[in-house]
Amino acid sequence: MILHSAAQSLVTLAEGGEHGGNHESLSPYLTGGGALVVLLLMLWVTTRFNRDR
Repeated sequence: MILHSAAQSLVTLAEGGEHGGNHESLSPYLTGGGALVVLLLMLWVTTRFNRDR
């Protein structure tokens, strides 16, 4: 029973309490595009340092 109540409180915390966890100023397209740009930049830097000479 303790595990169930702990899991329920974590779910409530992850949802953002009463607000449901959705923030109006966060655009999923902007967040995903920014993550894609950062990952591509990291891939480019990794391939520059990993050249065989």
